[in-house]
Order: sequence, then C-alpha cells, then structure tokens
Amino acid sequence: MKKEIIREAVDRARETMNKNLGGPFGAAVIDQDGNVIAVASNSVLGDHDPTAHAEINAIREAARIKGTHDLSGCIIFATGYPCPMCLSAIIWANIREVVYGCRPEDADAIGFRDDFIYHFIKTDMTDESVLRLTEEGRQECLALFREYAEQEREIY
Repeated sequence: MKKEIIREAVDRARETMNKNLGGPFGAAVIDQDGNVIAVASNSVLGDHDPTAHAEINAIREAARIKGTHDLSGCIIFATGYPCPMCLSAIIWANIREVVYGCRPEDADAIGFRDDFIYHFIKTDMTDESVLRLTEEGRQECLALFREYAEQEREIY
C-alpha cells in the first residue's frame, strides 16, 4: 500500500516537473482507512508561489475536499523529507504521521536549501537579519490578539 501511494506522489511530481511547473516533489494525503484524499505536486514555478510545495498543495486540496482545516487521522506521504514550512503545515493540520522517500541530504545534494532554515531554527532564530521584532505598532497588534481572545474564537 505505501509503495503505491508513494508511486502516485512520484508520478504527479514527475508530470509537473517535466512541464517545468515545480521540482521533484509530490505528496498524497490519505485518511485513516487508507483512502487517498488528495495527490499534489510542487507547483512553485508554474504558480509563481514560493509556498506551493507539494505537501502544502496536498493539504489544501484534502482540507477543501473534507471541508475542514482539521485533518486528524490522516497520513501524508511525500517524495522528500518535508521542509520546515511544510512540516509546520502538517502539524497545524493535525496530521500526525509523515512517510517520506528522500532524506534532507538528498534534496541538498541537488541544490535545494532547506538546511539554511533548519540551521536558523536550531540556532534559536536569533539572526536579526532574518527575523526582527519591532516595537512600532506592537500595541496595536497586541490589541488585535486580545480582541480575538475576548471573542473566544476557535484556537487551531
């Protein structure tokens, strides 16, 4: 079963990769019963969208199909180890299991730069040339956060 799902992700990635729409990345979201909900590929180049990674695209499609932002019980299969953005989206979607085919060093070997982001995270995100808190406007932003909490909106 896993091999067939990975093959679907590989086939989708190869299709869009050969059309120069994105890289060698594909992903599939399956439900707890093993049914494939969504299969997607990386479309960064075609969509001109740096967030259009395969896992993100598959999560978006699965959430649309299921009519919810909560994909609890689902598993995501990916052709590569998820980048930090995709891993975050997977966690936010409540997907608790990721099955992947290539290691981070495999992506690094062909020129992808996920390692920079992982290094940034490991060094406590202290590089202010990347991430910098500004006090200007902070009170207004805090007021917005308080409004959300006071309205007892859904926490996700």
